[in-house]
Amino acid sequence: MASRTATKDIITLRGSAAIVSEFFGYSANSILYNRGVYPEESFVKVKKYGLPMLLTQDEGLKSFIANLTAQLSEWLESGKLQRVVLVILSKATNEVLERWNFSIETDNEVVEKGESRQKSDKEIMREIQAIMRQIASSITYLPCLDEACVFDVLAYTDKDLAVPFTWVESDPKLIANPQIVKLHSFDTKIHKVDTLVSYKNDEWDEQ
Repeated sequence: MASRTATKDIITLRGSAAIVSEFFGYSANSILYNRGVYPEESFVKVKKYGLPMLLTQDEGLKSFIANLTAQLSEWLESGKLQRVVLVILSKATNEVLERWNFSIETDNEVVEKGESRQKSDKEIMREIQAIMRQIASSITYLPCLDEACVFDVLAYTDKDLAVPFTWVESDPKLIANPQIVKLHSFDTKIHKVDTLVSYKNDEWDEQ
């Protein structure tokens, strides 16, 4: 009689934090590439999430993103991270042009009791794929950034969290009367990430 082996994909708090922080790293690379913040030739293609993804070869940026994802993973494991925002600003004027907003909901029961959840890796990957495709196609609807730009990353954490010295308090770098496009979300059953991009609405300036 033939037997069948079934497996369940168990998601732990640490595993979920690793998935989400890695997602932020790839998202940041994709946004900075697609929005032209860093030169096209400084990226190489890799395969991730079943898609061709782009990763920076700029040593300074690589180091920044590696440190960022390590810190975010730590905060995700403690359930203290509420939101991460990648902000694109004009290099000349420091005006905020775009805000890529990733809101995080954490299952606090998992954090408090050390429980695990079940969800297939394939399903999580499909959900992340959908977001990555939307980031890659963002150039079709976002205004052209025809000036030199820089970026910043804001992390919204619980107030009682001790902030590492490499992070400083910041204003939220908001955009007045922005256009907002909501992207897909993904859920590990422990962390749910909702994504949206808001950008400067030039139509308001013309009225």
